[in-house]
Amino acid sequence: MGVVTMSSVEIDIVVHRQLGELVAGMRALQESIHRVEEGARRAEDKSAFSHAGVHRRMDQLADRVSELETSVSAIGSDISDMKPVTDDVRRWKLMGIGALGVTGIAAMALGVSFAEAIRRLVFVIVGKG
Repeated sequence: MGVVTMSSVEIDIVVHRQLGELVAGMRALQESIHRVEEGARRAEDKSAFSHAGVHRRMDQLADRVSELETSVSAIGSDISDMKPVTDDVRRWKLMGIGALGVTGIAAMALGVSFAEAIRRLVFVIVGKG
């Protein structure tokens, strides 16, 4: 068993090869780190964009709820304005007077007035007035 000895030229070749492998490994690590950093940056950008979208939709919902509250308030006011009419219609129903009865009473009043006007006109024309 003999000791293997290398010449200085052979040692230089081995050292250079190992240094080259180390440099190549370091470059590969740097590229991997760069890809990870770039992925994290893209994820942050996507997250910020998503948060902005959520906030925009929340603002739109708040606007719609506000409009809805305003509409409900206006409808409540309209309903309170309609209450006296509704109470009158209920009273008429309780009295037995429906819509046709009210219309009939109005028509009868107009008919009597119209008939009286025609009678007076006939009297004026005929000369008994």
